[in-house]
This record gives sequence, C-alpha cells and structure tokens, in this order.
Amino acid sequence: MSALPRNVPSSTDPHRLPDVRWLRSSYSTGANNCVETARPAAGPLAGLLAVRDSKNPAGPALLFSPESWTDFTAVFR
Repeated sequence: MSALPRNVPSSTDPHRLPDVRWLRSSYSTGANNCVETARPAAGPLAGLLAVRDSKNPAGPALLFSPESWTDFTAVFR
C-alpha cells in the first residue's frame, strides 16, 4: 500500500466526517455484517475513502487513499 490508513471517529464526531452518505456493501447479507463506505466531499478528508464496520456505525472509520483501497481490495480478489 502506498500509505497507511488513518483511523477517525465516524459518527461520534460529526466534525471529522461531516455530511457523508454511508453506503453498504453489495455483498452484505442483510444481517448487518459487512462494511460501509463513504467519500468525504469537502474539507481536509476530501478524496479519501472512509470505511467502517456496519455492525458498529458509531465506531471508528478507516480512511484510505483511492490507490491504497485498490491495493487493499486486490489482495482479496
């Protein structure tokens, strides 16, 4: 990976990830056991991909650059 992911609060601190729309993975079974992603559109986190556990939406999110996320997911294909 080109850069290590960063960990930030997802919904416990709305100033860190303001106004993001979380999307559930299409691989989710409906049992709330997958990941959700969001793309901050403005501010210092714009252009990064936020990823969180759908079982814990108030928990932390990891932030990836687009390149790092591509590298990360390529491992599991």
